[in-house]
Amino acid sequence: MTHEDVLEEFRSSGALLQGHFVLSSGLHSPTFLQKMNIFSDPPRTERLCRALAEVIAARFGQIDIVVSPAIGGIVPGYETARHLGARAIFVERDPGGPFQLRRGFSIPAGKRAVIVEDIVTTGLSARECLASLAGEAGEVVGAACLIDRSGGRGEIGLPMISLAALDIPAYSADALPPELAALPAVKPGSRAIPVP
Repeated sequence: MTHEDVLEEFRSSGALLQGHFVLSSGLHSPTFLQKMNIFSDPPRTERLCRALAEVIAARFGQIDIVVSPAIGGIVPGYETARHLGARAIFVERDPGGPFQLRRGFSIPAGKRAVIVEDIVTTGLSARECLASLAGEAGEVVGAACLIDRSGGRGEIGLPMISLAALDIPAYSADALPPELAALPAVKPGSRAIPVP
């Protein structure tokens, strides 16, 4: 699957949005990738995650476990693991706390794991995921995502691969360009949902 094929999957599903968006990182951007429009379509999800699994296998070799950050990474992590013939697990956090493996999940000695994300903007979720795995006996060999919207600047401390890389601008709230500041800001991500 080519870079353009990946973007067409996002365009045709209505997942590539234009406007003024507040990202989960707190940065503002004129472009938002509404990945749930992808993940609510099983055949589309299967196509993208099969392609990601092929890229992961080519770059990292045999993978035993796919680890994803909850909640956004669970669907692509599971589907990618299915195509790798690997186990799918995830890290999650208590409200306000750090990521951690729960539910009896682990990366045993001798097992090779990869972190699978949906979209990488700053790499923060993947870095937090990696930090939560520091005490595991197995080896985390790399990370992968469907789209790297950081333009390759989302350093996570591991080799990272993606199906497509975009250099989408993101701005702090006090440094918005006038054309973006003129639009009402929308926060469409899951972190905008209030915690009871």
